[in-house]
Amino acid sequence: MSKHSKFIGTGVAIVTPFKKDGSIDFNSLAKLVNFIIKGGVEYVVVLGTTGESVTLSKEEKELVVNFVVKTVNKRVPVVLGLGGNNTLEIVKSLKKDSFKGIDAILSVSPYYNKPNQRGIYQHYKAIAQASPLPIILYNVPGRTSSNMTAETTLQLAKDFKNIIAIKEASGNLEQCMKIIKHRPKDFLVISGDDMLTLPIIASGGDGVISVVANAFPKDYSEMTRQILKGNVKEAQKLHYKLTDIIEQLFADGNPGGIKAVLNLLKVCPDNLRLPLVNVNKATQTALTDLVKKYK
Repeated sequence: MSKHSKFIGTGVAIVTPFKKDGSIDFNSLAKLVNFIIKGGVEYVVVLGTTGESVTLSKEEKELVVNFVVKTVNKRVPVVLGLGGNNTLEIVKSLKKDSFKGIDAILSVSPYYNKPNQRGIYQHYKAIAQASPLPIILYNVPGRTSSNMTAETTLQLAKDFKNIIAIKEASGNLEQCMKIIKHRPKDFLVISGDDMLTLPIIASGGDGVISVVANAFPKDYSEMTRQILKGNVKEAQKLHYKLTDIIEQLFADGNPGGIKAVLNLLKVCPDNLRLPLVNVNKATQTALTDLVKKYK
């Protein structure tokens, strides 16, 4: 068992609920946090991509983080999304911000700038040297336009003890397996793709930071636990129970899809902040039908 076992299993990249006027809906946020913890997930991730963090002001981010930490009330670990393409600003935040109630940092690989592998390495080196908390790397080429290679991930894992894991959302199973095969002891490989969690864990991975578990925390976290135990058939049943919904969640953008489902389940409204908009009619219809049939 890894010494970072609190991050093995299912983490949830929680949405940020908004009211119709665009303000943060804290009542719905509390309802969501309690809903997913009751569903049996291992930890929550606040201010990730699914949380629309890039559309929140600094003051709003502080309010959301403090509210989530208070609502969680130490029932499960809390991971904070803190990343970007301005290395110096991230380092400044790591040195001066308060991280009371936060157990780790999830930091996305720099986007838009399109750094090469040496630049990505130096970016994370600066973060690792400044961070008072463990760091989970986040590779998501579909959003950053640059892939962090297995070689870069492994070098960072070997060079910095406080870099404890990677959330791998490249969709490249070969790359994930290469990291798993050559990683140092206790370094975690976490799926960043709900559809690929089962095969990644079956290959030796350690869990997932999930979107679909916002809405179906019980079944999805149980699927993760079963495949971690090696109970393939039990895990497969739950995996295939959710695959159609997972496919539709991303058919017209995230978090539009998951907010549509959460609205159908009466957990929180489906309001988003521009430039994001609600899912199209076809996706909404498909999700409505799937949720109605879900048992």
